[in-house]
Amino acid sequence: MMRGRLAARVLATILLAGIAHPASATERGNPAEALADPGDQGSTRTLYLSLIRQARVDGRSRAALAYLDDFDRQYPRDREALVLRINCLLDLGQTDEARTALKRIPPNDRDGQVLEIRGHVSAALGDWAQAARDYGAALDASPANPLVGNALGYARLRSGQPQQAVEALKAAHDLAPNETVIRNNLALALTVAGRGAEAEALLSAVRDVRSRGEIRSQIASEAARLAVPAAAGAGNETGGDHG
Repeated sequence: MMRGRLAARVLATILLAGIAHPASATERGNPAEALADPGDQGSTRTLYLSLIRQARVDGRSRAALAYLDDFDRQYPRDREALVLRINCLLDLGQTDEARTALKRIPPNDRDGQVLEIRGHVSAALGDWAQAARDYGAALDASPANPLVGNALGYARLRSGQPQQAVEALKAAHDLAPNETVIRNNLALALTVAGRGAEAEALLSAVRDVRSRGEIRSQIASEAARLAVPAAAGAGNETGGDHG
């Protein structure tokens, strides 16, 4: 799993949490079969979305998109469903479609979830500077969300701002010290920033010698790939404020 190794792609680290539901609900096919009383629109919508979200968590993004098509007929212009659709499209590498879907959200929407998904799309397009701005705004909206902080740190690293990346990732690591993706990204940022001793001290917490060696090797490889653009952009690191 991506969460068990170095996060070379930030999108893989931003996962929706699964919502527990009876296994038979999605196994039968359309989640609508598992819905509560159709007359109770609030609970029906919530349950339907939870089932669709779980399909995505289970790696069934194509099925989730099909369910979303059905959901949209019942609940058109639902923002939460649109955000979920964009995530599914990104899961499948359908970046252009995700960008098109994002245009359906008003540009002045400052909801934290919307700001985060804007960052996902920017990252998928390879526009890491814009992704850093998007994630910075999302973190302002949800300052205690460590995964948004992780995304911000990685985007800053990819846009040539290793020192600012370290600060964002340290804050995220403080919030979620047991999250291996954040730890690995922090070690990567420290390495790119020329703070190898700190990176090594961080990785010393990995007790399994073989696992520690594999992570160290992956970080060294990724750091070497990022070192040239990071050094080139070191003169214009302006991403310290993410407001």
